[in-house]
Amino acid sequence: MAIMNPLIEIEDLSKLYQMGDETLKALDDVSLSVNKGDFVAIIGPSGSGKSTLMNMLGCLDVPSKGNYWLDGQKVNKMSDNQLAEIRNQKIGFIFQGFNLLPKLTAFENVELPLIYRKVPGKERKELALASLEKVGLADRVHHRPIELSGGQQQRVAVARALVGNPPILLADEPTGALDTKTGNEVLELMHHLNEQGHTIVLITHDLDIAKRAKRIIRIQDGKLFEDGGDFL
Repeated sequence: MAIMNPLIEIEDLSKLYQMGDETLKALDDVSLSVNKGDFVAIIGPSGSGKSTLMNMLGCLDVPSKGNYWLDGQKVNKMSDNQLAEIRNQKIGFIFQGFNLLPKLTAFENVELPLIYRKVPGKERKELALASLEKVGLADRVHHRPIELSGGQQQRVAVARALVGNPPILLADEPTGALDTKTGNEVLELMHHLNEQGHTIVLITHDLDIAKRAKRIIRIQDGKLFEDGGDFL
């Protein structure tokens, strides 16, 4: 039987900040494994370290110590350029504020990561259209963000995250800017994507949202606790 290597493997990771004479541990020797096909929610209140952890998982920042393997590659000591390349190839980001470029159409926003990858034009078009169709927006490809509802904008953001078929989707409070009904629709979409085999890590402060995932990891004072563990 083949041994499955985790898509995300974090080992004794810490992030320290110097605040005057005081050293703040935003992450405190955390370890975490995420396998292919997982749907993991990381939940914690403001100041718990979840934003710092998201930045580490997304290769947006580097740890003070510890190791991080992403899809088999050790990334914790990579250069800024190497991290940028890893982000583009390995991670699809879904943000609370959508982060769409207002002057671009839905199609152009989704196409953008493929331009950075230097994917040929014909292939870019096919992939971008297929990704928008996957999130139910085949009839909105020429609409700009201002012409779309909040839920539709987040679907464009999901399509952009999916378009390069990255191994990991990293969603940071993806329903935070949406009403309850629209937020539930986006969560249903993410659940459907996970059923199709996409690996998702969801960052949230809301337990009801976290319960939609297969696994719940809680973070408090920079430490991680798997649900069913020692978290109080």
